[in-house]
Amino acid sequence: MDRQTRKDLKTDKFAEEVVDVFEWTSLHKAQVVRYGAVLVALVLIVVGVMYYNRSQAAARQEALTKALRVDDATTGATIQAANLHFDSEADKTKAKVQAFTDLSAKYNGTQEGAIADIYLASYATDQGRLDEAEKRYKRVVDDAPKAYAGLARISLAQVYSSEGKLAEAEKVLREAIANPTATVSKEQASLVLGELLSKSNPAEAHKLLDPLRTSTRAAISRTAITDAANIPQGGALPVSPAAK
Repeated sequence: MDRQTRKDLKTDKFAEEVVDVFEWTSLHKAQVVRYGAVLVALVLIVVGVMYYNRSQAAARQEALTKALRVDDATTGATIQAANLHFDSEADKTKAKVQAFTDLSAKYNGTQEGAIADIYLASYATDQGRLDEAEKRYKRVVDDAPKAYAGLARISLAQVYSSEGKLAEAEKVLREAIANPTATVSKEQASLVLGELLSKSNPAEAHKLLDPLRTSTRAAISRTAITDAANIPQGGALPVSPAAK
């Protein structure tokens, strides 16, 4: 897809694609845990396309472009003429962390700063440094444009869940439900919270998921049906033929 076509995507189409990302993650949890940084990068590409502002300062655009080039660099024996290259993965890691750290520090509160923090949080998550990931996602939630804050809430809740901080995770997801954005709707946040509560509070999980099983949005409906089927069925609503 060429650059101009991506810029011309409509909001409704984008929203459907974000729903598909949530559905894919619900069906491929093991891959998400293992390849978290890659998934975050893919989501950010879509979000960046939709929220790109032509009036953004050239310096911020240039700094982000440079950081992304480092993240895309090749290492070792793999050499591509169009890409930056580092002798080792360790050299690349050091360079990309430095590039995004500088970007985050200089442009906090902007789209570029938010992207930098989310990349840094994803690196930290992949390395098991959940306290660092938590700090970065909180920074995006507190300071970034709404589209990025919405994504960061979901990621922050997942970090809390991994740390066993289920009450904190639930609180963040309740905030996401109360503050929907173009990137994370009320329905998407409800799906994630329903899954979180599926073992500790199955009745509340059903309360969140059951109404979504008949959603007119196919991805939402399918995910809700799948998740609801994996928790105790007491009090569950019947599924209409249209939702199947």
